[in-house]
Amino acid sequence: MTNQILLAGFGGQGILFMGKLLAYFGLYEDKEVSWLPSYGPEMRGGTCNCSVCIGDEPIGSPLVDEPDILIVMNTPSYDKFIGSVVKGGIALIDSSLIEEKCDRDDIKCFYVPATTLANEQGMKGMANMILLGKLLKEADITSPETVKKAMEKVIPPKRANLIEANLKAIELGMSL
Repeated sequence: MTNQILLAGFGGQGILFMGKLLAYFGLYEDKEVSWLPSYGPEMRGGTCNCSVCIGDEPIGSPLVDEPDILIVMNTPSYDKFIGSVVKGGIALIDSSLIEEKCDRDDIKCFYVPATTLANEQGMKGMANMILLGKLLKEADITSPETVKKAMEKVIPPKRANLIEANLKAIELGMSL
């Protein structure tokens, strides 16, 4: 079984960080993994997406055209990718920033006001982790032990103080 995951939003929303974490989840569980970032030349605010594949067998292509799982954090990404989710797939949508509602009845859509929740809970900039937590609740991706291990690997030592805050944001997402 291979999970094909597509994450999309604007630069600065933590899309690539979220993708890297997902890839490490797979690595720590001895899965085959690919991580393919895609972003515009802008430092912040430009388009950004990331393809992540996690599977039991070698990955044929790192590009995810038809995701099993889609996380979108802005309207342009929603408009571009919601139609590509495979039948029976999952879409997690930051409803703080995306007003549209999906009219597809062949996928599961979860509307999470991640940006609003992050701001209200003093977790500014961690909407991505709230969405990741919701994903972990809805799909069998990894264990809580692996989440902590991957977080400690992906966050550099000079920013180790952010590990607990990110884990807290993931827990908040899992509680939704």
